Amino acid sequence: MLEAALVVLRFAQYTGAAILFGASLFLLYALPRAGELAPPALAWPRGLLVVATLLTLVGAVLGLIVQTATMAGSLTEGLKPAALTFVAGGTGIGRAALFRALAAAVAAVGLLLFRPGAWLWGLLAVLGGVTTASWAWMGHGAATEGAGALVHLVADVVHSLAAGLWLGALPAFLLLLWRPMSIGAAAGRVVHRSLHGFGGIGATAVAALILTGLVNSWYLVGPSNVWTLWASEYGRLLSVKLLLFALMLGLAAANRYRLTPRLEAALATGSAAAAALAALRRSVIVEAGAGLGILALVAWLGTLAPPSGG
Repeated sequence: MLEAALVVLRFAQYTGAAILFGASLFLLYALPRAGELAPPALAWPRGLLVVATLLTLVGAVLGLIVQTATMAGSLTEGLKPAALTFVAGGTGIGRAALFRALAAAVAAVGLLLFRPGAWLWGLLAVLGGVTTASWAWMGHGAATEGAGALVHLVADVVHSLAAGLWLGALPAFLLLLWRPMSIGAAAGRVVHRSLHGFGGIGATAVAALILTGLVNSWYLVGPSNVWTLWASEYGRLLSVKLLLFALMLGLAAANRYRLTPRLEAALATGSAAAAALAALRRSVIVEAGAGLGILALVAWLGTLAPPSGG
């Protein structure tokens, strides 16, 4: 029971931090500074970021309690102040949880006090970035010892940031596309421009994910265990994660090289862009669903011993 709750709360934190980081940056690099599709003129950015902040804050606080209970052996023992104090201040997992909770609390204050705009999105992107980077202390990245410890930790931090950059932007992009079936040409051009911005950022994130994923696999799986990956629960879940990642890569490529040119052609010829936008919307829905699946698997994998650990 405690283990399942821990996975759910990890998933909440991963999702919240990713959106806080990736969506805030999306508002800065993909959307115009003025007009009907400028972030301050839209209703959904603040709501999306409030949800992300609450997921991170509540997930971090409850996650610390459940983590303490798991280590202590029962929820009753885990709620004792002495146990909570020890885990919060004496372990890397506990300190990272407090750090995430503090960052989320500052983000919540910022959303309450400041008007929507580039300054607020920048602040939230920084807070989301440091929160996302702390994922490394929720998994196996901070547990490696010896000469490769720093290399593995840095690779895990970069991997986390790249994942947040890509996955966190998908809900924002989906909400941008979630408009009436027929939109004006000017709005269509803004959507098309945001596609290009998202595509460039996404390509960078994918490259970083692949490179750091190989580094992480070297430490967590090891070359000698590659061919027996399905023999362990960790290996089977990792394989499903890789399949979902491949699905996301295929969808991202289709968006960039087929659906985006289709929208551009519709706008250039004056044709209705509704069909092109509907196709994009369906593709991003599936991509975002695969991304949530990956985050759920990562939350689960973090509680399991990797093949390299015996």
